Amino acid sequence: MRPQLVVSIKEQSLKWQDSAEAEMSFPISSSKFGLGTKEGSNCTPLGRFRICEKYGARSPLYTSFKGRCPVSVWNPEEPSEEDFVLSRIFRLEGLSSELTNTYNRYIYFHGTNQEDLIGTPASHGCIRMKNADIAMLYPLVPVGTEVIIED
Repeated sequence: MRPQLVVSIKEQSLKWQDSAEAEMSFPISSSKFGLGTKEGSNCTPLGRFRICEKYGARSPLYTSFKGRCPVSVWNPEEPSEEDFVLSRIFRLEGLSSELTNTYNRYIYFHGTNQEDLIGTPASHGCIRMKNADIAMLYPLVPVGTEVIIED
């Protein structure tokens, strides 16, 4: 079996599989705007993808990214309503014609400053994860890993 990530929108969970025996599960947060592929919709797309880029390998936990570049380290003692992209990034690329805009929509897996909302739809289209979870998963997931996002 090739490594893959499977997201269940209904369960707000992510399953990592790298063999028939090895599997881990994590809570996630998908879009609060629902499901879809339309540009500017802030919806989470469904279908088959691959991780085409990764960012944050040597960054400290809670590193804040703008345009996939590290800009600061967020302090969890300073809550914010802004939706930060933190810790690590897996950038997605769609694998079918209806998903060709995924890359340009900047659909990511990433850490968040709103971990209290993990387990509920709360993102702006991306798959949010707890910072410790994505940091732990990061070295295990190579570029090219298949991603399935299903309802």
